[in-house]
Amino acid sequence: MSGTGGGRSWARRVSPEALFAVGAVSQYLGAATAVELFDELSPMTVALLRVAGAGAVLVVLRRSWRRHWSRIELAWTAAFGVALASMNLFFYLAIARGPLGNSVAIEFIGPIAVAVIGTRTARSTSALVLAVAGVVTLAGFAAPEAQLGALFSLIAGALWAGYIVLGHRVARSGMAVDGLGVGMLIGAVVISPAGAGDLGSALGAPLLLAGGVAAGVLSNVIPYGIDQLVMQRLARARFALLQALLPVAATLIGLVWLSQVPSVREVAGIVAVVAAIVINRESDQMLGDVVP
Repeated sequence: MSGTGGGRSWARRVSPEALFAVGAVSQYLGAATAVELFDELSPMTVALLRVAGAGAVLVVLRRSWRRHWSRIELAWTAAFGVALASMNLFFYLAIARGPLGNSVAIEFIGPIAVAVIGTRTARSTSALVLAVAGVVTLAGFAAPEAQLGALFSLIAGALWAGYIVLGHRVARSGMAVDGLGVGMLIGAVVISPAGAGDLGSALGAPLLLAGGVAAGVLSNVIPYGIDQLVMQRLARARFALLQALLPVAATLIGLVWLSQVPSVREVAGIVAVVAAIVINRESDQMLGDVVP
């Protein structure tokens, strides 16, 4: 991700599936780190630190200010960054109220909807129905606070759908990781009114500030940088299919790191969502061509 020829050559030698798996583990280790910060800072402030810190790291590493940016490139980058930062914000509001694995599974309504819109087949529609059933299983019988978290996850899922569409536009236009870093800084400015409340406390506590930046590096710099590399090599629907790994990774990390033991009902709901993604696997080529 340094932008050097050697780094790109190394990334091309590794399969996109393996790269994605590394990103998945990193992403939810970052989310677990964020959860541990919620005792001291609001989820919105942690989201702001995550996005701003990650964006700053990438821009400095890439020296993105040296790139010539056209107006249309900045517009697409800004839209991508706002979708990404807002997705992070609502995801943190969700995992502050419910288990990590559940929140990630519920989010998947967004990516699955992208596939359904792109293909409009009976198979993709059945996948969406199964995913909705999984979400109802996860949220329908939960406590009110967890149901509010599920609502935030659904909002994050809608923003995730935008991230997939806009992310492909940024990746394939050549902006790639530069677009990611600059986009996150723009997104951080947009969500800053929501996250500014505890920002003074974070800036006055180096360990909290470092934790927020660490969450950003683990959850944004590494996995979203990998996303940009993977998106360049895979069709959009194939990328969405690989994301079946994410609810599993999140559940396992929530279990090991946060001691979040899922119930039988929750496991059933997560399995339903993962099955929905797998059922929709035959939409790969069509979705890559249909969705702009």
